[in-house]
Amino acid sequence: MSLFKAASTVSLLTLVSRITGLARELLIASTFGASALTDAFNVAFRIPNLFRRLFAEGAFSQAFVPVLAAAKTQEGEAATQVLIGRVATVLVWVLLLTCVVGVLGAPLLVWAMASGLRQVEAGGAFEVAVVMTRWMFPYIAFMSLVALASGVLNTWKRFAVPAATPVLLNLAMIGAAWLGAPWFKRMGIEPIYALALGVLVGGALQLGVQIPALRRLGLLPSIGLSWRALRAAWADPHTQRVAKLMAPALLGVSVAQISLLINTQIASHLAPGSVSWLSYADRLMEFPTALLGVALGVVLMPQLAAAKASNDVARYSSMLDWGLRLVVLLAVPCALALLTFAKPLVAVLYHYGAFSERDVQQTTVALMGWGIGLVGVIAIKVLAPGYYASQDIRTPVRIAVVVLLITQLLNLGLVPLFQHAGLSLSIGIGALVNALWLLLGLLKRGSYRPAPGWGLFVLQVLAASALLTVFLMWAAAAVDWTQLQAQAWTRIGLLVLTLAGAGLIYFGAVWAAGLRLMQFIRR
Repeated sequence: MSLFKAASTVSLLTLVSRITGLARELLIASTFGASALTDAFNVAFRIPNLFRRLFAEGAFSQAFVPVLAAAKTQEGEAATQVLIGRVATVLVWVLLLTCVVGVLGAPLLVWAMASGLRQVEAGGAFEVAVVMTRWMFPYIAFMSLVALASGVLNTWKRFAVPAATPVLLNLAMIGAAWLGAPWFKRMGIEPIYALALGVLVGGALQLGVQIPALRRLGLLPSIGLSWRALRAAWADPHTQRVAKLMAPALLGVSVAQISLLINTQIASHLAPGSVSWLSYADRLMEFPTALLGVALGVVLMPQLAAAKASNDVARYSSMLDWGLRLVVLLAVPCALALLTFAKPLVAVLYHYGAFSERDVQQTTVALMGWGIGLVGVIAIKVLAPGYYASQDIRTPVRIAVVVLLITQLLNLGLVPLFQHAGLSLSIGIGALVNALWLLLGLLKRGSYRPAPGWGLFVLQVLAASALLTVFLMWAAAAVDWTQLQAQAWTRIGLLVLTLAGAGLIYFGAVWAAGLRLMQFIRR
């Protein structure tokens, strides 16, 4: 499977996931709006997500996939299957302990994440967040095992199942908001609790569909639940290597989560709804990030690691160059769209039911802050695997620590000026700094050698982007998007036509400028 075809497969399935995710957010926004209780849910959901990023697609994947790919290339599949079983055994034991501690320590975790919820007396937002955190904590275990299974499947170039599984979480939460919340209300239970149940069910479903895919490959891990099995698994050199790589990776992921924790803490002390406005904007920003950044990262990581293991320097550099050119080609217009067309996007997707016009405006300014750093956020998904593939996790971690300090210093100046939007703006600027630093590091060590033609390529993209910006600014001003709330299908139709027109203008302009898109498919 070519890199482009693999990335397209992941991106297409991720698109389905994001569409169902937007449907989920639309339903949640129209059902619950932006209130202290939605803040409580978003805080509670962020806590297991924080640990999921530590154990799942964060530190664990960064450490596990390069070791797995190197073992597959150098030692063969039989030895690799033993590695998978022993790593899975250690992971399960760690997850069991983590879940027990998390359920018991839920009040402390909620206080650390958003102590400002204590100040909201109506509805007991803090207590609600504690209850939902306890309900959702086992979600960490499901998603961490999903990350292990996905790492194996992606290394064997089976990208479809891992890319499709997030749809199941969205469907479970849609069912919870649509059917579960009214039922909870009739039973005299706070309806917001239905969302927590949906998260737990979604996690179980995602793990369930991975198991048959692993069994078909003969790679379903044998997990040892005895103390002797744990000791044998821990003594394996490959397990030790994964653990050794996870130490700096944990620090790196922790830096990002500390930044999120600090920002959530700050937002909880701002106007009620601030946490939710940031969350709704974040969901929208994740749409282009996942379609491009996550797809490229998923595809490139095992291939870069295999190229490093076989010492194929030319292939390694060529894959990085291909990925970075796709980032520039696709992320630049997406960033401009978030900056110039943010309000129509928010209005069409969220402005229903309890989601007010004020909520639209506050989510819009938060989304524009994310737009500043979108190119950096996506570029990191390509650049960081360039380090992980070499089993160098320390360098990205050191960069992340410095960027965290920069981000929080920016918060001191930006939050008083822009309130919650200052938080997304500071993260966006930090992402740009992070990406540039990673790029300079790869260039300095000679790991990445840019292919000829970058100067002309950037000029072609910028010229097409300028034309796109003019069109989007006109489209944003030509229609009063919030006043069309009662005409939902008209508004959706106008948005679809505008985005289709924007795509035709942009890709038509880059073609007219002499850029041939087939080169990305061939490479």
